[in-house]
Amino acid sequence: MHEISQKEGQKRLAELQLEHRALNDVIVWLTEHRPVNQLQIQRLKKRQLTLKDKITCLERLLIPDIIA
Repeated sequence: MHEISQKEGQKRLAELQLEHRALNDVIVWLTEHRPVNQLQIQRLKKRQLTLKDKITCLERLLIPDIIA
């Protein structure tokens, strides 16, 4: 990942977290209402997992490791 400023990184992190939560809400809603489209659910979960990976990577860049 290329260098980004702290401010840009925090903004992007917030955007990714918002999208991740929104996808979770959609997945929950879809699984509670019939009929369930498993393929659609799988695609949304895959997108959600991709977002989680991006969030984790960005958090590692923005929050330095603290060695005890």
